[in-house]
Amino acid sequence: MACRDAAAMLWQRTDLTPADVDVAELYDGFSFIALAWLEALGFCAHGEGGPFVEGGTRIALDGELPLNTHGGQLSAGRLHGYGFLHEACLQLWGEAGRRQVLGGPEVAVAAAGGGPLAGCLLLTAPR
Repeated sequence: MACRDAAAMLWQRTDLTPADVDVAELYDGFSFIALAWLEALGFCAHGEGGPFVEGGTRIALDGELPLNTHGGQLSAGRLHGYGFLHEACLQLWGEAGRRQVLGGPEVAVAAAGGGPLAGCLLLTAPR
């Protein structure tokens, strides 16, 4: 899947690491793609996406890695990535309302696509 190559290129171009990411907005056109992104981006090992999200605690608003805080495409609409980018910006600006990740997230990753086409980017909070 293209998310592996996109994620590898992302981390090659920055000094940031998965441990620096405060919120993840990952494409979920099909549920398994969000798991594939978690693995490709290095938040968990290959094949460990399911156990990583199991129970929802780790990916909740107050979890270790809040995931798809706008509800993903099932809740926010299928905009092929724009919703994920918009939500990442809202989180970093502190303007996500009831969905706001507490503690002032400073780094977000937004990803779109799966299968043969994919892209991802890191965003940082304005200083």
